[in-house]
Amino acid sequence: MARKWIYASRVEGNASRQAHADMPEGTYEREMSKEGFFGPAAFLHHKRPPTGWVDFEGPLQPRAFDLNKLGKAENSPWDSSSVLFNAATDIRFWSLSEPMTTLARNADGDQLLFVHRGAGSLFCDFGHLAYEAGDYIVLPRGTLWRLSPSEPTLVLMVEATNTHYTLPDKGLVGPHAVFDPAMFDVPAMDDAFKAQQTDEDHEWKVLIKKRGQVSTITYPYNPLDAVGWHGELHPVRLNVRHIRPLMSHRYHLPPSAHTTFLSDRFVVCTFAPRPFETDPGALKVPFFHNNDDYDEVLFYHAGDFFSRDNIDAGMMTFHPAGFTHGPHPKALANMLEQKKPATDEYAVMIDTRDPLDVGEGASRVENLDYVNSWKPKAK
Repeated sequence: MARKWIYASRVEGNASRQAHADMPEGTYEREMSKEGFFGPAAFLHHKRPPTGWVDFEGPLQPRAFDLNKLGKAENSPWDSSSVLFNAATDIRFWSLSEPMTTLARNADGDQLLFVHRGAGSLFCDFGHLAYEAGDYIVLPRGTLWRLSPSEPTLVLMVEATNTHYTLPDKGLVGPHAVFDPAMFDVPAMDDAFKAQQTDEDHEWKVLIKKRGQVSTITYPYNPLDAVGWHGELHPVRLNVRHIRPLMSHRYHLPPSAHTTFLSDRFVVCTFAPRPFETDPGALKVPFFHNNDDYDEVLFYHAGDFFSRDNIDAGMMTFHPAGFTHGPHPKALANMLEQKKPATDEYAVMIDTRDPLDVGEGASRVENLDYVNSWKPKAK
């Protein structure tokens, strides 16, 4: 049943009538909203930045992890480092330097691979698919697969536990906005796939993950031996450079406008280079907000991350639902006027409807001083 929200829209005091634009001089806007950025919202104007804390203690504090420091390469994705997880998703960071010697299958849900670094080949039930940095690869639950890197590979893995990935409804802009589904590449039963089928002089083990546990099935032959397929269910690949973000030169769009994939209890968004807003009164940095319904995760892939200071590629930030956050003080100086015409960043955002727990891998590489990065600088 559609919700009937309880509200009476009004304006009180010294306030802008348009969100993210024409704020009263000397004020800082904060958005408070329902259902992420999809429900009713209030826009409050403060005399000081809402993140100007001098101390922040407790489990709600923002956290940052340098996943580059996880180090050890693992041959199986199921041995990869746990980063964040809940009942709806399992986020891992995987380092692979040699071809997989076993095959993997996820029986828990659809698997999303985001290739942060590296290049090589994916071999699966459906054929061969080359991969490179910046690729999203969606593997339907039950797909049998392995990677054979030609360059050391780092992969952010995001599982849709017990469910699927779908595409967002793009509404009035139509299904071809942001990226055309024609940009999806699918595996091919090409010469490379047929060549790997001849590797049958040893046993092949299949490592199947189900409910967090791994079962091993041993075959006396290579089970990637399909000779053909047809249908609508298959892996797809999309590179971030093929994403053409929605833009407005007069209004700073919310992160949800950049949604790439949907699952039942979380979304995956992609931030790609785009021009800054040009309207003099439009906000030109992410707005302060308390996202009270979603945990927010941001993985930094490449570029110059304009809303965060001291953040490099391969790092991840985690903002639990329930506190106000927004741009760092350095970025805030460019709130209404940027020094360059466009952003230069690629990042993957994961917003989860249910609280996330921090995995053992992330705990080892946490930047414990991250919470202090919003503190006002001493004069």
